[in-house]
Amino acid sequence: MLYALIGILALKVALLGRGETPDRQSALQAVADEPFGRVLLSAIAVGIAGYALWQLARAVLGGNLEGGEDESVFKRIGYAARGVFYGVLFVSALLIVFGADEGGNRREEDRATAYVLDLPAGQLLVGAVGLGFLAAGLFNLYRGVTRKFREKLKLRKLSDAEDKAYTVIGVVGFAARGVVFGLIGVFLLRAAYQYDPKEAVGLDGALSEIVHTPYGPLLLGLVAAGLFAFGLYSFVEARYREV
Repeated sequence: MLYALIGILALKVALLGRGETPDRQSALQAVADEPFGRVLLSAIAVGIAGYALWQLARAVLGGNLEGGEDESVFKRIGYAARGVFYGVLFVSALLIVFGADEGGNRREEDRATAYVLDLPAGQLLVGAVGLGFLAAGLFNLYRGVTRKFREKLKLRKLSDAEDKAYTVIGVVGFAARGVVFGLIGVFLLRAAYQYDPKEAVGLDGALSEIVHTPYGPLLLGLVAAGLFAFGLYSFVEARYREV
């Protein structure tokens, strides 16, 4: 749901040339602004909480709970980081539901990066996070190009037409997600190298950087369509994931 909303909001920016590039929190706020939006947002918040708890469980219990195989400490750290991130997003969703959000969080990456940079070995920590995002971006591109994501689906329950359609959606979606994650990683690495928290960007910042490239609106439109496709693929995975 979140990626589909972000894709729609980013596509609106690309087509109309106005508005701010979206992130997860602005997508949640957009839901709340609709009729019965807070009811829907409450349901989304429950889903976000479930995702956060699932990631924390993978970190504690070994990651590949479905296959019964243990996973490396680095993957466990990644799962834990996702759990914390989506836990914070869950709190943000609740604040919006109850009208307690204060807004002004679009540069929270600056504050978080500045805090980490001031820690001992802060530059190394920010650089490591940047490398993590860059690796995640490359991994998403790899999964998209090689269609490895199909291994998670109950292909035996899909018709040939469904299989082809879902494969196209997955390839486009994972590619777009890889581009965005890769950009976030690059700018975090730049922030670490230059010791400048203003260089750090989140999802909205990565999309904004795309806008300012040659043929920016066209590229943003393509990436927005890709993020929307990833949202659609997530619904497919929710229905057909092999568990």
